[in-house]
Amino acid sequence: MTGTITLHSAAADALVTALPTPSPLRAVPLEASLAQGRRSAASTVVTTSFVGSVSADTALVLVDMDQLTAAAGTDSPLVSINDVLRPALEAATGVLGAGVLGESRREPADALLADPDTIVFDLTAAGQPAGWFAIRIRENGTVGADPARASSSPLFDSIAGNLSRINNVEMALTVEIGRTRMSVRDVLGLEPGAVIELDRSAGAPADVLLNGRLIAHGEVVVVDQDYAVRITKILDVADVA
Repeated sequence: MTGTITLHSAAADALVTALPTPSPLRAVPLEASLAQGRRSAASTVVTTSFVGSVSADTALVLVDMDQLTAAAGTDSPLVSINDVLRPALEAATGVLGAGVLGESRREPADALLADPDTIVFDLTAAGQPAGWFAIRIRENGTVGADPARASSSPLFDSIAGNLSRINNVEMALTVEIGRTRMSVRDVLGLEPGAVIELDRSAGAPADVLLNGRLIAHGEVVVVDQDYAVRITKILDVADVA
């Protein structure tokens, strides 16, 4: 259980580091008895789910959402509080490994808070309450699953034996040449002709992702005037864990 709790804490620490708040926040884990009291109106709870080799459900509440929007540097009606919080939620779930973060929603988090597998953190600024963050880890898609036990069960063997039935299922393959982080203000200021610098040097291999999970590296080539990617390295599970 210690390793799982450490993963929860890593997610909470990554979240507060990426939140655009006026003052730095600190994430403090709560006792289970106190966590039940962290409830708020549905309009102020932002929930989302992350799906990957390790999945998770999260809920986030900040006391002053208007102050957060101002700190993010935007007053555009096109940008919602969910958009402002998105990079922080991506940072939090990024510690879980490769995967896909679902759409952020405004909804009650009562069921998540009532689950004993959920860890809740108080978010504080200079000792003052600033909100809370809840996260429930789901290994292999199941709450509280034991990966070793699952891999040796008859159900697991049955599923593995029937994987050939989904051979024709299509999946999204994406080639990524680089990333960058920008403030909402800078994004809204983009105009035709603007140049966005990526976090990768020219000539560096591109990432090949299957449903958001990194599976290979390759180089971008041109085939009959169309862009293509030549695979240079297939990654082992250990390389992307």
